[in-house]
Amino acid sequence: MDRSVSPSVEEGPVYTHQTMCLEEGMALECGAHLAPLEVAYCTYGTLSAARDNAILVCHALTGDQYLAEPNPLTGKPGWWSRMVGPGLPIDTDRFFVICPNVLGGCMGSTGPRSICAQTGKAWDSEFPPITMHDIVASQVRLVDYLGINRLFAVVGGSMGGMQALTWVADYPERVFAALPIATSPFHSAQNIAFNEVSRQAIFADPHWHDGHYRDFGAIPARGLGVARMMAHITYLSEEALSRKFGRRVRKEAATAVPAASSPSLFGEMFEVESYLRHQGSTFVRRFDANSYLTITRAMDYFDLAAEHDGDLSAPFGKCETRFCVVSFSSDWLFPTSQSRLLVRALNKAGANVSFVEIESDRGHDAFLLDEPDLDRTVRGFLNGAAEHAGLAKVEAL
Repeated sequence: MDRSVSPSVEEGPVYTHQTMCLEEGMALECGAHLAPLEVAYCTYGTLSAARDNAILVCHALTGDQYLAEPNPLTGKPGWWSRMVGPGLPIDTDRFFVICPNVLGGCMGSTGPRSICAQTGKAWDSEFPPITMHDIVASQVRLVDYLGINRLFAVVGGSMGGMQALTWVADYPERVFAALPIATSPFHSAQNIAFNEVSRQAIFADPHWHDGHYRDFGAIPARGLGVARMMAHITYLSEEALSRKFGRRVRKEAATAVPAASSPSLFGEMFEVESYLRHQGSTFVRRFDANSYLTITRAMDYFDLAAEHDGDLSAPFGKCETRFCVVSFSSDWLFPTSQSRLLVRALNKAGANVSFVEIESDRGHDAFLLDEPDLDRTVRGFLNGAAEHAGLAKVEAL
């Protein structure tokens, strides 16, 4: 069934926000069973009569289903509103776009804040461990619910790219084209290390309360804020930080450098410090700490080659999916070398794959920013794939 149906006619693409609820739930890889299963999602555009023009857009770690319209918590534009809409690279005049909130999330899909049927209380930190396979399996239930047998394309950046790769690995017959951007077929030791530092910051917060902070009317805001600050540094490049902030000092601190004995020695002095603190404080208003822990762990578990005795080509041996792999030259979180490793494995598997490295000094977050080369790549690949798929002009059901 659907809940919370609310069509919008605000500026930008017309969308519908819904929540699918499956009472029977879903089994997880860890052996636990989640019931009921809820997946919150937004859709844009029109599903064709043949149901063959659907694009699933998968969000990154701290993203959500509000892809191309204002986020109800922050009021800010959708996280990919520059990419999705009428006449944009992911053209909602031609394609039917679906964006679900991931399993384990905190924007309506089943996650730590959901009620556990066995206890009648929120799961909180007892929410079972999930994997990228579980996240995609929940999306399969949504696609089935919408009556779509095969997706025209799955698109995603960062963790969204991991989902796109998992879709093809697990359900190759259900994906015509895949566009993994700024991602990798595994989570590196360095990235796991960054995630662990972020998690330890949350655990060290005095308001953590072993993950049951809501029982105490609290949230581990300081720890979660530090986790966000740590992660955000990895999303940028040294060039981007230097260009945006350099060593500039905030105006109120520029008149004098405090003495070593001053209690304000570690106040907001540099602009980059202020920026990171702002990122942390705004993040805690829209994201749940237990969801952050759950999803970062799912990313850490991700390693397609390890599941096939180290052979990265094995998961794609039987797929006929068309791929376009995109990386950014200054992305040190998911570097181009990892994209090339993926491309070589796809070539070995005989897949139809193209690869683009985009020159940018904006780091990992470049896929969310104004990058004309990315726009041209996405538009060109999707339009070319649509021709090969024989997609007709959209006719409403």
